Amino acid sequence: KDEKIAVFDLGGGTFDISLLEIGEGVFEVKSTNGDTHLGGEDFDQRIIDYIANEFKKDQGIDIRGDKMALQRLKEAAEKAKMELSTSMETDINLPFITADASGPKHLNMRLTRAKLEGLVEDLLEKLVGPCRTALKDAGLNPPDINQVILVGGMTRMPAVQQKVKGIFGKEPHKGVNPDEVVALGAAIQAGVLKGDVQDVLLLDVTPLSLGIETLGGVFTKLIDKNTTIPTKKSQIFSTAADNQPAVSIHVLQGEREMAEYNKTLGRFELVGIPPAPRGLPQIDVTFDIDANGIVHVSAKDLGTGKEQSIQITASSGLSEEEIESLTKDAELHAEEDKKKRALVDARNHADSLIYQTEKSMRELGDKIDA
Repeated sequence: KDEKIAVFDLGGGTFDISLLEIGEGVFEVKSTNGDTHLGGEDFDQRIIDYIANEFKKDQGIDIRGDKMALQRLKEAAEKAKMELSTSMETDINLPFITADASGPKHLNMRLTRAKLEGLVEDLLEKLVGPCRTALKDAGLNPPDINQVILVGGMTRMPAVQQKVKGIFGKEPHKGVNPDEVVALGAAIQAGVLKGDVQDVLLLDVTPLSLGIETLGGVFTKLIDKNTTIPTKKSQIFSTAADNQPAVSIHVLQGEREMAEYNKTLGRFELVGIPPAPRGLPQIDVTFDIDANGIVHVSAKDLGTGKEQSIQITASSGLSEEEIESLTKDAELHAEEDKKKRALVDARNHADSLIYQTEKSMRELGDKIDA
């Protein structure tokens, strides 16, 4: 049966949310989002800082300055966090953690689940934004989601599970081991690639929009973010000046309206365009992304049949951190970018009107009354 699934993945260092539509062995990714600076280590750090500050208040010594003591503290913090997923309180006991002139010091402290949840309240709140964005990008509402699957050790924390329930309005599915599910999925996908698994198809999406730079430094999108791949899109462009012999194709990835703020993936030139008034040559630009995420960009002069292309491999793209940074950047500057884009569009339109008027006057000059 067809189902819409949310995969909520909170691991040691990053948070990812993916919304999928599943039906008849086809897994179609509808949208992805996340936070590359949010994970189990951030929760551990809150416990480390709390214990160290309490110890400093009590003993006047900051044990974070001692590498050996800090390592013991890190291990104890992670252990305490894990224990508080199944019990309401835990004891942190680190004998001989440090020493001063009066002799050795021991660390003995009790940490409750309620205290831990208070320490990480803002981190839990950070889980909400990416989920809402992913839902919006997929055109879905929380009630549309049939199941929420938890991935990553941090999803064992009861407060995380409560937050998930609050976001999606339903209890998360606990039928899979959050530590093993990624390895399981990777094994299935390996089977698909090798041809051993026949009845499963994964349709991924592009994390950011792809397009080219056009007149006035504008970023013209050909493929929008969260488009299912493989995909192919074409658009006709033209020259910006009379008798222009070549066009430069500047391939970009990002969400900003202006090209300069997006990430350059590659550039190439289409040369040998016959002399013609501007706007007359027809340049067909095609973006083709295959199932492996490899982007093929080609530009063809429809008048001469001349063609140039570039291939952009998946590895030459962006890391998760860069994707998140570009997306956040676009949201922050959306209004400012719209104004810049509107100004360039108005200028291009005015320029085009002037050009057309001058052209008409040259052609019909003797027929116009003075």
